[in-house]
Amino acid sequence: MPRKAPELSALQVRRLISPGRHAVGGVDGLFLRVTDNGGRSWILRFPTGERRVSAAGNSFAVYRDVGLGSFPSTTLAAAREKARSIRDKLAEGIDPITERKAAKQARQAEERRRLTFARAAKAVIQIKQAEASNIKHARQWESSLESYVIPSLGTMSVADIELAHVVQCLEPIWQAKPTTAARVRQRIESVLSWATAHGHRTGPNPAAWKGNLDAVLPAPAKIKKVEHLPALPIDTAPVFWQSLTQREDVTAKALTLLILTGSRSGDVLGARWEEIDLAEALWVIPAGRMKRRREHRIPLSPAAVGVFKTLSPAQEGLVFIRGNGKALAARSMGDLIKRMHETSLKEGGQGFVDPTDGRVVVPHGFRSTLRDWMSERTATAHDVAESVLAHAIGNQTEAAYRRGDLLTKRAGVMKQWADFLVRK
Repeated sequence: MPRKAPELSALQVRRLISPGRHAVGGVDGLFLRVTDNGGRSWILRFPTGERRVSAAGNSFAVYRDVGLGSFPSTTLAAAREKARSIRDKLAEGIDPITERKAAKQARQAEERRRLTFARAAKAVIQIKQAEASNIKHARQWESSLESYVIPSLGTMSVADIELAHVVQCLEPIWQAKPTTAARVRQRIESVLSWATAHGHRTGPNPAAWKGNLDAVLPAPAKIKKVEHLPALPIDTAPVFWQSLTQREDVTAKALTLLILTGSRSGDVLGARWEEIDLAEALWVIPAGRMKRRREHRIPLSPAAVGVFKTLSPAQEGLVFIRGNGKALAARSMGDLIKRMHETSLKEGGQGFVDPTDGRVVVPHGFRSTLRDWMSERTATAHDVAESVLAHAIGNQTEAAYRRGDLLTKRAGVMKQWADFLVRK
């Protein structure tokens, strides 16, 4: 029978300073371990019941060590109490190391479940900002959540968010701001999906629409009020064009290209010289910059080519830049239209407003004017007109079989549109 270690006193334990493992007695297998640099800590050594054979052919018992804390932070009395507790568990067949690991994993799982919605949203926003081709859209993600969701759900654990919480968050804006509310719902759903994928919550997503919120809230399409962006009547477009082309500033030239090509503001402001082929009269916008994530080829009319040539074509870099070398601001073209409107009024003109509601026209409104012109003043086929504006094909079957982009036909339309604008 192995000899029991003598039971040392607290004073005797304090005097143990030589490196090694020192039995302190009181509980079988309790040691004070002293490191070479003087550090001291408690361990409990116990047999696992397993035996192995050494290289020399000798059988030996396998032991395991359990740490009980450092000395003197953990006193001799406390170390013996911890050791006795572990010995009692061993007697019951409970492995203390396995138990500790299970407890640690449980704590980690609980910490993951306690992740707040605000922290989860921050992680998802960073992902969306990295994916976004339009900085404005990326910022909208953050601002919409900050305005409509974080105040009510921000401090809640993602694991605790249920249908009632999502409904309470969305109801105040669901009918008043249906478009915004629909986007906010999708963003809540994305954040909670991310939380589920990362182990922070389980179960169905309470922000999902189908089979969930659709049974509680009215469909956005049923309550959405269609608000058209202010646009010029067809016959006012040449009047505006004449006023615009009298200006030589870079913002005016950007707006000129927007009108001539029927492009979106972001596409024009982000245009790069490496996308432009003046010899082929072609502007190719890469998929990463397009709303539909598909490359869009724009045939350039002679008038559009002429505008590009006035900008000192370069090999690369942004086409439209200010004198300081920085890109034009997102609102620059809209601000220019407002100034032109005010000038027109001062000179006794009618200004540049949408006659249906009296609002000053916005850059995107020229796409509506172009679409109206194609429908009412030309024989442009529907699919060609939609392709001019880089719209998706509504019929999925037709879209599946469509291979070309109707470039030649669109080139004819762009030439007609330019001729209409510059008419005297």
